[in-house]
Amino acid sequence: MNKTDKIYVAGHLGMVGSAIVRKLKQEGFQNTIFKTSSELDLRNQQAVENFFQKEQPDYVFLSAAKVGGILTNNIYRAEFIYDNLMIELNVINSAYQNIVKKLLFLGSSCIYPKLSSQPIKEEYLLTGELESTNEPYAIAKIAGIKLCESYRRQYGADFISVMPSNLYGPNDNYDAQSSHLFASFIRKFKIAKQNNSSIIEIWGDGSPKREFLHVDDLADACFFLMQNYSGEEIFNVGTGSDVSVLELADLMKKEIGFRGEYTFDASKPNGTPRKWMDVSKLEALGWKHKISLKEGIKKVFEDVKDVSFD
Repeated sequence: MNKTDKIYVAGHLGMVGSAIVRKLKQEGFQNTIFKTSSELDLRNQQAVENFFQKEQPDYVFLSAAKVGGILTNNIYRAEFIYDNLMIELNVINSAYQNIVKKLLFLGSSCIYPKLSSQPIKEEYLLTGELESTNEPYAIAKIAGIKLCESYRRQYGADFISVMPSNLYGPNDNYDAQSSHLFASFIRKFKIAKQNNSSIIEIWGDGSPKREFLHVDDLADACFFLMQNYSGEEIFNVGTGSDVSVLELADLMKKEIGFRGEYTFDASKPNGTPRKWMDVSKLEALGWKHKISLKEGIKKVFEDVKDVSFD
């Protein structure tokens, strides 16, 4: 990418998209374009085609998606598969039709089998059953990966895909019903601290293990790959280490100074037992994360220190 190239960031108001916009600005890229969902419904094929024909972007970061935590994924299954499929189909096809130089598609670690061997290598894709609670979302993301792969194989389109581990950071979703694990814990500890509560509720039994990546590190990795990789392989993006749900809670408990206890809601699902990404392929290419989990937790609590959650 050159500084004068026109770059479209789809989903620029979301956690990932806004981090990519920040990274581009840091690197001196000013010719960026984006539309809010009210200005451009990416599920609308004609609207997306008109947008691409008018704007003619050189590069595309496809970070727009319908996302949510384990509860919303399981409840709104039809919306999660339909909305994400439509977004991917419309943007990827329009990028090809309008001769975009390169497109980067944001997948998800949930594409891998529920009981995958650990750490999870990229080649484990489609080797086993998915976690049932987020299967529709995972299938949509797998379709996006295969769209990029197929457009490359048939048309020679330079479309690449990355699979981030669990993300956190600025512009995360802290809604009580739809937030992911990390943000839901931040919310719970912040409210407990505000209200002098002595109890934090944890869904499941606290044993599942997850790998957490600061979204600014993901944006850095996406920028790196856009500059340095053109090929069919997908790339995991993560830290290469994980913690249990209970260990994450303990780290946050220590950071915020919470002195209460945990209760466990066994009626809520644990989800996939472990998601630990093998990031050796990306590290061999020359990229490595910079923000440790401890540092990231500190950053997030600092970001929300003046926020009052209901």
